Formats: sequence, C-alpha cells, structure tokens
Amino acid sequence: MTESPRRSPATRVGATAAGRRELRRALASAAIDLFVAQGYEATTVDEIAAAAGVGRRTFFRYFDAKDDVIFANHDEIVAEMERVFETADPGGDPVEVACATVGLVLDYYAADLDVSVKRFALTRTVPSLRDKEVATVDRYQRVLARYLRRRFAEQGDDSSGLRAAVAAAAIAAANNHVLRSWLRSGGKDDIAASAAHAFALVADAFRSRPEAAGEPGAVGTAGTTEATVIAVMSTATPLHEVVARVGAALRSAGADPGQVHSVP
Repeated sequence: MTESPRRSPATRVGATAAGRRELRRALASAAIDLFVAQGYEATTVDEIAAAAGVGRRTFFRYFDAKDDVIFANHDEIVAEMERVFETADPGGDPVEVACATVGLVLDYYAADLDVSVKRFALTRTVPSLRDKEVATVDRYQRVLARYLRRRFAEQGDDSSGLRAAVAAAAIAAANNHVLRSWLRSGGKDDIAASAAHAFALVADAFRSRPEAAGEPGAVGTAGTTEATVIAVMSTATPLHEVVARVGAALRSAGADPGQVHSVP
C-alpha cells in the first residue's frame, strides 16, 4: 500500500478559506521582510515562497506577480466593503455610511503595525510598488463611488454621478491623509481620533442641509457649537466602527469636528 505524500503545514493551512487568508498574509509578510532586508529587485518569488514555507507554484496560485504580494488582502477588503454597502441601512446618510465603511482599510493596516510601516516605507522608495498602491486606492474609490451614485440617484439627485465621484474622491483623500500621517508617526498617533475628525469634515461638507448657510438653524464654520461627547466602547471594537460612532456622536451634538480627542 502506497502512503500518500505528506503535505507541509503551510499547504494544509491553505485547504480552507481561513487558511488561504492566513497563507496570503504569510506570503505578504515574508515578501515585505525580504524586500526590506535585501531590496525589492534582488528578491525572487522562489525566495518569498521558501520563506513562507511553500513552493513557487503555490505562490502563483495566490498572486500573479511579485508586486501583487505587498497588498495581499486588497481583494478581501474590497469584497467586505461591497458586502457592507449591500446590507447598509437605506435610511442612513450615504456619505456617513461610506466614510464608516472605508474605515475597514484603516482596520487592515492597524491590525499589523510592523508590516504596515514596512510596506509604507517600501512604497515610498520602489516605483512599481508605489504604482500598485495608487491602483489599490483607485479601486477603493471606485467602490465608494458606485455605492454613492446609487444612493444619490435613489434620493432623486440629477447630478448623482458627479456628486458621487467628488464625494468618493474626498473620502479616499481623507482616508489616505489619516493613514499616511499615522504611518509616518510609526503608529504612535491616535488613528481613531484622526479618522473621526477627517471623516466628520467630509460628511459635513456633503450633507444636505434644509437651511441655507447663514439662516436660523444653520450650522457652519462661524456657527459651530462646542460640545463634549463621551463615547464608551470596548478595546476590541473595530476601528471603522469607532470612527463611525464618534463621528455620528459629534455631528448629532453639533460639535466642531476638529475638536476630537480620545482617551487610551
């Protein structure tokens, strides 16, 4: 009787959906460490696969090329964003929903600070990886724009396409600003507070107001009210949910989005 060949632990891990996600992360982590240690151009696919405990063929089951590995979970995040949009409350403010949902990207980076900081450094110095990052951001923005265009059209907005494109670009820009500032600080800045501030500004800029600026009841820059908002959440609360709750609380209280602070 011939004994079937024994599979490596990494191969067995890849047998389930959760295992495939884990293996993708392992390949990404191995690649980033090698890129940092010996340079992007000098690192081969074979070396990345070996460092992750798999073979070359396994690598190409997950990635088409070496530069794809640096954003290993990009497709996973996009799919999760689309699922959130499909199940979002149809009565919710579309821009607020979009801001909260793009926070999933921040969750992804914050979940592994070491890898995120190294990836950030690499995208600053390797042109092909910088191009990959730009393409990744563009795809997030297109997902946001599709959702916003649909919601604005449902609200009867004749300029839903243009408004969605502009709002999606603003949300992506706010997300990128928060993320890059946080990465430059080495993860020391308060990313939740920064995100709540940035997304509150975007949501406020695109919110439809029944009153024109300057009329009674309108709240603009000059008429901003001061308020203290205390949000109590578990430390296990995902970052995108923290951002959504804090931003909503600030806006409902009429607080200045710039006055955002958090207590560790």
